[in-house]
Amino acid sequence: MLNKKLKRLAVYCSSRNGADPAFGKAAEELGRLMALREIELVYGGSSVGLMKKIADTVLRNGGEVTGVYPEGLFLEELQTNLTRTCIVRSMAERKAMMLELSDAWLALPGGFGTLDEFFDALCLLQIGHHSKPCGLLNINGFYDPLLGFLENVRLSGMIRTSDRELIHVHSTPAGLLDLLEEQLECRGIHVLPGASWNEPERFAV
Repeated sequence: MLNKKLKRLAVYCSSRNGADPAFGKAAEELGRLMALREIELVYGGSSVGLMKKIADTVLRNGGEVTGVYPEGLFLEELQTNLTRTCIVRSMAERKAMMLELSDAWLALPGGFGTLDEFFDALCLLQIGHHSKPCGLLNINGFYDPLLGFLENVRLSGMIRTSDRELIHVHSTPAGLLDLLEEQLECRGIHVLPGASWNEPERFAV
């Protein structure tokens, strides 16, 4: 059965491939499944690392990809064969637009940028700015130390148990997509009024 609720998924991931080949394989498997389930990829628009792997795989399997890229940032790394590309003014605008365009979002293995994007969206979810579910794709235990830290944060009383439960974790792309779809089935999506991205001059196809 094709996915009925999840139409666009924001994926935060690295512009590097990482030391473990399993990271790239997971990115490719996620991309293949997204195309199969007719889920459009929304990502950072880069042509390097895990970002390139997932975008290329979605396109190769007949899916659609929207890239959101800040103007002036390593333009030689901008992926040029996407379904659509949105050029924005800043990294902050990129994060806001990726979240607005998506129904849900997840993080593959990544570094500072991936974590920044993930926690920015998570904070907005925590305070009720939106209700879009999130996930961590925990390939080969990559996020185990982070999850252990977050458990310590919870036990220390810095976040509530309900806050920690906002993060859905799975070790496989298929399992995490299913979890996010289940969350969309359980609750609707809302976004508080904010910036509008209907600026044709900022879109290049």
